[in-house]
Amino acid sequence: MAQEVLNEREFELVNIVGAQLAQNQRDLSREMDLSLGMTNMLLRRLVSKGYIRIQQLNSRKVRYILTPKGFAEKMRKSVKYTLKTINSISLIKARLRDMVSSLHGNGHREFWVLGTSDLALLIETSIKEAGLAECKLHYTNQWDGQAAKGVLLICKEDVVVKGTDALQVVNLVYELSKDDLLLAGEKE
Repeated sequence: MAQEVLNEREFELVNIVGAQLAQNQRDLSREMDLSLGMTNMLLRRLVSKGYIRIQQLNSRKVRYILTPKGFAEKMRKSVKYTLKTINSISLIKARLRDMVSSLHGNGHREFWVLGTSDLALLIETSIKEAGLAECKLHYTNQWDGQAAKGVLLICKEDVVVKGTDALQVVNLVYELSKDDLLLAGEKE
């Protein structure tokens, strides 16, 4: 039997019900930024598919509960998302390792990392995995054009760097965003 696939809105509703973030349909519609009618339609569809159960609390109040099938779907999608994220991180680390190894091959041993994001941490990991222990890393969250030699690795968005005569600049966010292999992983 072919597995039913929930659309994005249905899955969002399953997540909200599963996390008990809303008490009634009005709360659900606000949480999802949908009309009350659309929320009602999605709830009915998920009930008919067996992902959500309605429990009557009194004559006016109901509670929405995930069924075992709903919980299993939530877990399945969470695992799939986690695996996709791990794969993306591995691809980013490999690409960073290639970039830093290339810079190292051109004689660069000193790197200035602009930004304190997770990308900055991946640079350090990539350098260690590439066996480039002699490389020196400096971390900064702002670049004020300080006199430095080496390579400035930009790890945050919307940065304009001026006055870097003795410094090679590599915008990693930009370089990674144009990588076809990484973009293909996003579309899966």
